[in-house]
Amino acid sequence: MVSFEMNDRKKIGLGLTGFGIFFSFLGIIFFFDKGLLAMGNILFISGVSLTIGLKSTMQFFMKPQNFKGTISFGVGFFFVVIGWPIIGMILETYGFVVLFSGFWPTLAVFLQRIPLLGWVFQQPYVRSFQDFDLTNVDRSGSYTWF
Repeated sequence: MVSFEMNDRKKIGLGLTGFGIFFSFLGIIFFFDKGLLAMGNILFISGVSLTIGLKSTMQFFMKPQNFKGTISFGVGFFFVVIGWPIIGMILETYGFVVLFSGFWPTLAVFLQRIPLLGWVFQQPYVRSFQDFDLTNVDRSGSYTWF
């Protein structure tokens, strides 16, 4: 059974994850500064590891259905470190979307419950984007809306 209590390790992990996102955002704003992007990646990965635990993190990244995202994220991180931040961030973004695509519905429900922001996410035009399912593609290559 998964424990949802907030101990100090999880609080520190959430803080590191937040700082990782913040530093990555700053790295993008400052024209793909490789130092800020690398710092953001390191803080993000260490924050996720502290939040959910090292064993769960390894299980998550090593699932067979997550290999494409894990490899893309890792290669993107490598490109950021060696000095190609734009290519690295493109690969990391793709890997991030593939890895965390299962969490988007949970995030949408969470955002809808925020008092002022929730009203925006409950509007019909925005809800149509929330209901867009990328996993349901027919053979012609077109996407279906639900």
